Amino acid sequence: MTNYETVVGLEVHMQINTKSKVFCECSTQFGAEPNANTCVICTSQPGAIPILNKKAVEAIVKTGIALDFNINKQCTFARKQYFYPDIPKNYQITQSEPPLCSDGKLTISVGGKEKVVNITRIHLEEDAGKLVHEIGSRKLDYSLLDLNRASVGLMELVTEPELSSPEEVLGFLTELKDIVEYLDTSKCSMEEGKMRCDVNVSIRPVGQKELGARVEIKNMNSISSIRDAITYEVERQKEVLESNGKLVQETRLWEAEEGVTKSMRSKEEALDYRYFPEPDLVPFDLPDSFIEELRKQIPELPKARKARFIKDYGLSEYDADYLTSTRLVADYYEGALNYSKDKDKKVLAKPLSNWISTELSAKLNAAKVCISESPVSSQNLTKLISLVLNGTISGKIAKTVFEEMYVKSSDPETIVKEKGLSQISDESAITKMCEESIAESPKAVAEFRSGKERAVAAIIGLIMKKSKGQANPQIVNRILLEKLKSIKKSCQR
Repeated sequence: MTNYETVVGLEVHMQINTKSKVFCECSTQFGAEPNANTCVICTSQPGAIPILNKKAVEAIVKTGIALDFNINKQCTFARKQYFYPDIPKNYQITQSEPPLCSDGKLTISVGGKEKVVNITRIHLEEDAGKLVHEIGSRKLDYSLLDLNRASVGLMELVTEPELSSPEEVLGFLTELKDIVEYLDTSKCSMEEGKMRCDVNVSIRPVGQKELGARVEIKNMNSISSIRDAITYEVERQKEVLESNGKLVQETRLWEAEEGVTKSMRSKEEALDYRYFPEPDLVPFDLPDSFIEELRKQIPELPKARKARFIKDYGLSEYDADYLTSTRLVADYYEGALNYSKDKDKKVLAKPLSNWISTELSAKLNAAKVCISESPVSSQNLTKLISLVLNGTISGKIAKTVFEEMYVKSSDPETIVKEKGLSQISDESAITKMCEESIAESPKAVAEFRSGKERAVAAIIGLIMKKSKGQANPQIVNRILLEKLKSIKKSCQR
């Protein structure tokens, strides 16, 4: 039996993060009423002239710089001719040659091994409209046309056919998504169609250099679907070859409910799109100063930020990975650290990481709120943790204070003061509570004397109840154990 290797190339379409479309002033707002965000330009009325959105060009150049591309200074546009109902003018404004960005690369890590994936190009183009075939659960026997998405700016990124497994594909897309979201050049929301992917899959005998017949799986819009579609398609192609069949170059669609790809149309080696220069958009050159100014705007990217968090703050790889998963979370975390009065930020680094990844994220996820809109500011979270670290309140009381902070966006110091929640650290007061609790817990004391040290928990619970949770746990543990050991020793005499 022949051993085959998988070869995958990607065409990734990412909606550019601009307020208006790429060739007109219509809004790019997601979820608007059908055809609400349209004008004479994006509905392709005769004589309407496109006007290039400068912000779209900036977004692609910034992305290219971050991915180590060559930036082509010449900016030209072409008409890509084809008929489809969601493109009323029967052509798409795009870039043919040269694209804005050529010959980039992205390093991914899969299974502990790093791999450099070469990227052929990134170019700017407009999106098409959307055909609607169902409303809610009701399937239609006709199609409706929504042009809200028409002329929204896209950057199309095309890789070399160098990915060799579903895991590498997912690693590439995840790494790409993280970088682009850090740059804020695209929101990359697959749920909203802001990141879509055409996946080109082929197989060949191990050692063969020539590529096999390529199958393109169109318009993939979820990570899990991409993984499943590649896995299925590789096995399908193997079965065809092993049964002496012939693979043909074609376009297929992924049917998620059935878990199969289905043939959509055959695809020739090169489609005749009849590109020609876009007459309504004059070619121009990007000044060196324009490119250099964008280069200065590139933020610290996820991998570098993660490495710095580990080095500077003593975080584990797991914690640093979570905190740098999005720029917003990383900015929130560092904003909190920078507010700290502690010169050694490592003191606050771990507990702050824990609070963000547990208490805060649980609240935000339940409310479907982004961390940038958190009712608990980074400064107030730092104040809360500092109150725990300096012994003003206990960890348990801190959770009560946090609940109030989240509901009212309040300052934790004010909450503690108004509600009288300061931790009791007075040793004489705690000694009295320990003595009372011991006297009220003869069974637990007897169990402790017989060697069952876990019996201490019941007495501690009583002490915390007496103090309304405000007794300093460390002082309680020390004094209580001293008292119990003294009782145990006196009974052994």
